[in-house]
Amino acid sequence: MKFRVKMTLWMLAALSLLFGTGGSLLIHASFRDALEREKDAAFAAYRMAWSALQIVNGLDPYLDAEVISQTMEQLCGQNRSAWSALRLDTETGALYESDTVLAPLLQGGGMPEPGACLIRMEALRSGAPYLVLSGAVETNGETLCLQTAHNISAVYELRQTHQRNYLRVFLVLDGLCALLSYTISRVLTAPLERLSRASRLIASGQFSARVPIRSRDEIGAVSADFNAMAARMEDTVVELRQAVERQERFVGSFAHEMKTPMTSLIGYAELLRSGTLTTAEQAEAAGYLYSEGRRLERLSRKLLELLVIREQPLQLAEVCPEELAEELTDRLRPLLAKRDITVSCACESGSCRLEPDLTWSLLLNLADNAQKAMARGGQLQLRQEMLPDGCRFQVTDTGRGIPDEALAHLTEAFYRVDKARSRKQGGFGLGLALCQEIAALHHGSIRFENRTDGTRGTRVTVELRGGRS
Repeated sequence: MKFRVKMTLWMLAALSLLFGTGGSLLIHASFRDALEREKDAAFAAYRMAWSALQIVNGLDPYLDAEVISQTMEQLCGQNRSAWSALRLDTETGALYESDTVLAPLLQGGGMPEPGACLIRMEALRSGAPYLVLSGAVETNGETLCLQTAHNISAVYELRQTHQRNYLRVFLVLDGLCALLSYTISRVLTAPLERLSRASRLIASGQFSARVPIRSRDEIGAVSADFNAMAARMEDTVVELRQAVERQERFVGSFAHEMKTPMTSLIGYAELLRSGTLTTAEQAEAAGYLYSEGRRLERLSRKLLELLVIREQPLQLAEVCPEELAEELTDRLRPLLAKRDITVSCACESGSCRLEPDLTWSLLLNLADNAQKAMARGGQLQLRQEMLPDGCRFQVTDTGRGIPDEALAHLTEAFYRVDKARSRKQGGFGLGLALCQEIAALHHGSIRFENRTDGTRGTRVTVELRGGRS
């Protein structure tokens, strides 16, 4: 059962209970008031007859029964609407009876005490209700019982009329309540349906599904939280997909990197085992085995460094980054001078908390990539400046630059912009991946961009935020 149907049924039940109870109490109170008015009117009519009987008895206490009967007959003729029936009894029998049809109502009530007035409810076989009032008076040593009957059917008919009218109003209100309850419930639950629909879409793989927010109440807040959760989930799924793609590329690249040297090793080992090579050919084959073995060694060492960096706890120390930059510049300057590449350094004095070996490895990998981007001739510049919570390094070259579509993949393991050239130069595409890990361990970042000052080349900016003392 849907929630809006439950809400409609609950509201109908509450309305029926409250309105039904309230209406029944009002009808009952109105009926009792009308019945009390009828009792007051009947008692007033009874007092009138009682007063007339007392007046006659007071004028002549020795009146005979016939005179009293005539007096009651005259009283009934003058006040026909005051009561439905009047009966005057003695201890021996009825002295006067105005209506023989209603006689059964006035019999069997017993003789009341003199001066008292008793009121009781009686009904004919037809079901018509009557009020019967009875009292006693003594005259000439004899006790007379005066009884009057008053038809109160109008009171019961009025109650039935009120009940019928109430039932009609109740049914109309119940229908209106059902319609309004269902409409209001549908309006209130519409955001929940949109949430459910969006949830199903997300469960089916449409992670871009969102819920429109049309209010600022609690449901609007839930919708906003749902959208935030969906956005975060979409980002997470995208990141997972990208991670899977990177992992697949890593495995494929690793297998490719292993395939080439392993094929060479197996081929040359097979030639050596055949024993058909000359001494010179054996030396050449051994040289290939040695170079390919060294290549595999370098590959394993790079991978090991990458794993160790991720697992090893970082031990920071107070280091002067200016000294690291200048030492690297001094080492590179004579080596790159052979290729007509000038190396310069612009540094800022100061100290901050770094891991010196990892920072050295980071700068060395960046400089190595920069020099590989320049065939012959060019400029390599290393800049360093202090930050409030660390330092910033910037390596700039005048090489061939990086394609825009490759900028986002530079730190992926085994990724190469120019695969043929990098393999020829002995690279594996792991250096920048190491740099990314080192920057992350220092709570920093690394950014690659092509120069926009009219000169070809690349600028790499690394921020290391290990803190300053």
